[in-house]
Amino acid sequence: MARARNRIAGAVSVFGELLITAGVLMGLFVVYSLWWTNVLADREAGRQGDRVRDSWAAEGPAAGPGALDTGEGIGFLHVPAMGGGEVLVRKGTTPEILNDGVAGYYTDPLASALPKDPQGNFTLAAHRDGHGAKFHNIHKLRDGDAIVFETRDTWFVYKVYKTLPETSKYNTEVLRPVPKESGRTAPGRYITLTTCTPVYTSDYRYIVWGELERTEKVDADRTPPEELRAS
Repeated sequence: MARARNRIAGAVSVFGELLITAGVLMGLFVVYSLWWTNVLADREAGRQGDRVRDSWAAEGPAAGPGALDTGEGIGFLHVPAMGGGEVLVRKGTTPEILNDGVAGYYTDPLASALPKDPQGNFTLAAHRDGHGAKFHNIHKLRDGDAIVFETRDTWFVYKVYKTLPETSKYNTEVLRPVPKESGRTAPGRYITLTTCTPVYTSDYRYIVWGELERTEKVDADRTPPEELRAS
């Protein structure tokens, strides 16, 4: 009887140790997913962003309108209400692109317009948690907040006019050239930010829509618009 109790006690002890080990491994995985991937992604995004800015500096704003659709990056997103710094924007929304700590513009299922286009919807995605988490604070955006996109020669200043806190990940209507789900019915120059929600999941999508208010030419000092100087 005593031997049986000892065997049971030993089995319980081993099982307990396995649970502790599993808990430690899970904790390490969470640290990796929510912290270390941010560190790695921010480093890579910084390197990519530096290359883009170096190429701009070599060409100079006087070189004429810049080609937006490049492999390195088309420009930088600035959203003061979300905090943080600039976000490099590249072509595509695959994990291979977004995991580098950047935002990407959609090529499918509906192709994004670009800011320089006379009309359309500039549609972007970025991670909300891990891998740079560039849109982590998207829920802080309110109507009237500024979304500024910077290219080599132009500042595009958008203003938020509508948010959709939760929608299906399969809802492509939010990416339409005229995003009627946002209340707009006529062609214009829109911007749409998309990311996962709730936080730490990818069950649904959080959507923010903005509309172009004005553009400003980049000067020699790259003086930002007043919306960024005040932030």
